[in-house]
Amino acid sequence: MADVMPGTGLGPGAQSPAGLTDVSYSTNTANALIHLYRAEVGKMTAYRQRLDMTTNWSVVTTAGLASFALGDVNNSHATFLFAMFMNYFFLRLEARRFRTYEIAHHRVRIMERFFYPAMLGDKVDPGWHQLLLAELSKPRSPMSRADALGWRLNRNYLWIYAAVLAAWFAKLDLGQPKGWVLEFPAAFELADIGSFPGWLVFTIVGGFYLYLIALAARAARTYPLEEG
Repeated sequence: MADVMPGTGLGPGAQSPAGLTDVSYSTNTANALIHLYRAEVGKMTAYRQRLDMTTNWSVVTTAGLASFALGDVNNSHATFLFAMFMNYFFLRLEARRFRTYEIAHHRVRIMERFFYPAMLGDKVDPGWHQLLLAELSKPRSPMSRADALGWRLNRNYLWIYAAVLAAWFAKLDLGQPKGWVLEFPAAFELADIGSFPGWLVFTIVGGFYLYLIALAARAARTYPLEEG
């Protein structure tokens, strides 16, 4: 067979010009799917902006609290513990938005992988409609809450938490006279908060950061339908 002109849809797996694909679409069906695709891409764009907005809130809040805590030696280091809590609140909010974003992303990838190749002449599994129908009839995120938390940690929040931890240690150090020697277990007293013992503060913070690292490590590395 002679070489095929690019763009004719007659590459490997394609059918003859009389029937470019095993799946036929009426004009109404094709238009409906095209409008659905545009709507889902619009939803992805809106949630992408909302994800960036949440990250911005976290950065601004962290910067403000750090400036307050480091601006005066008399300001309590507990400000950084509050920053850790606020960042976790923003992280959970962003993870929830990310899961909603992934619902639209999953639908878009289904149509990009099956509908548009079929329209361009490639052979596709004619049963792909059932996959899209299942997503429309019962919307569900392809990503668990833990994976969403891990993904956002890997992308943004681990860096923010690393900065908060470093600033917290700096705050504890700045409150000590020059020439002081770090000795354990007496050094744990640096983290005392009123009658709350410093060793317990260190234990809670350490456990919290181990939890964050575990979340980031177990997060899925690939999106649905992105393999191959």
